[in-house]
Amino acid sequence: MCQHQPPCPSADSADRESARLVAHHPEQGWSLLCNGVVLFEDTGELLPDGSIIAPQRARDVTLTPA
Repeated sequence: MCQHQPPCPSADSADRESARLVAHHPEQGWSLLCNGVVLFEDTGELLPDGSIIAPQRARDVTLTPA
């Protein structure tokens, strides 16, 4: 898919999120990358083959005073 030089990472590579934006729709909460990955604002992903990557939510961390 990618016509950029150097080419964007493929959808199955570990750094797939670093591909260039093709479409950005913050009002709808998603962006399309050059490699066909759809990124959602909750950090979830939809890959071109239809598989999903669940949102990566930060763990709750409770700080206790020393």
